Amino acid sequence: MDMGRERLTLGLLLRLGILFTAVCVCIHLYLERGWQGASAPLALRRPTKSNQKWGEQSKMKQVSAEEAEQLGKSIKRRISYVHNLKKDSLVRKTEGDREGPSPRCCPPLQPHRKVSCASLRGKKADQEGSTGAWAVCLDPNYNLIRRIESRHCRVYSFGLGMDDRSLESSLARSGCEVHCFDPSLKQPHLQQAEMWLHRLSVDWRDPSPAVVAQRQYASTKKLATILNDFGHREVDVLKADMESAEWKILENLILEGVLDSVGQLLLELHLHWAGFEVGGDEPSVVRYWYSLLKELEHSGFHLFHVHSDPAKPHVFLQKNVLNASSAYTLSWVNTQWRPLGKPDGTQK
Repeated sequence: MDMGRERLTLGLLLRLGILFTAVCVCIHLYLERGWQGASAPLALRRPTKSNQKWGEQSKMKQVSAEEAEQLGKSIKRRISYVHNLKKDSLVRKTEGDREGPSPRCCPPLQPHRKVSCASLRGKKADQEGSTGAWAVCLDPNYNLIRRIESRHCRVYSFGLGMDDRSLESSLARSGCEVHCFDPSLKQPHLQQAEMWLHRLSVDWRDPSPAVVAQRQYASTKKLATILNDFGHREVDVLKADMESAEWKILENLILEGVLDSVGQLLLELHLHWAGFEVGGDEPSVVRYWYSLLKELEHSGFHLFHVHSDPAKPHVFLQKNVLNASSAYTLSWVNTQWRPLGKPDGTQK
């Protein structure tokens, strides 16, 4: 009887011990999981309002960083432009001091060929057996010839009442997408042969909104605005004969970084007078011209073609100069240009 009671007591104690141990283990596991949950990373939890606000702020910081980078590039261009202008001013001032109190007026700009490459000329130049005023570089070291062969090239041509579009026609027949801009056209847009004609021209500034509202359309726009309106990101060849407005337009293209999207630049530069909104005395005007040409070189543009018409007056800043011409046609190739996509705006 006593042995039965002892066995019952031992069994009861054993069961109580096992139950107590199980309770301790459960409490330990509960506390451990509680501590782990308290220190869980934010990525495993549902986003709170403060987390969402922090994410929005980080996105805003990224956008601001991109805008700051673009602004930084624009500021660097302006600093470089002003630096070249001041540097050339100091050089010419020193030369003037050496020559005496009344130095001779500024010598005419004398551009020299820097890059040798095979070129494509217009039909008129071929018939006359001359090198022609307008030419594009077809050197295989650059991109235009490959873009023509793949029919991915685009050409912008600006001028007023252009009579000779033989170069544009040659490029169009070769497979280029050619856009000719002439504000004297009667229709806003017209397709003629292989080219598109637009009643529009390039300027160094966009027109006032009030003027646009009165005229129903704008006849002049900045190149950046035209590219945006047409949905184009790059131009293989940019040709322009702007009758002395080219200097201010060139300044705008440099300062806004638009030339980064241009493969070759063909310009007729006029030297007989200062041009539109280019003020100052004659030395200042020449320094301004020279600084723009230097900025082109710093941007990777190398001169490959020079043409001056001997039939034009030998006038430089309203002065007759024997070895000068009133206008030069200069052609540059952008040696740093890498096209991003096809002419329709899509990627390669």
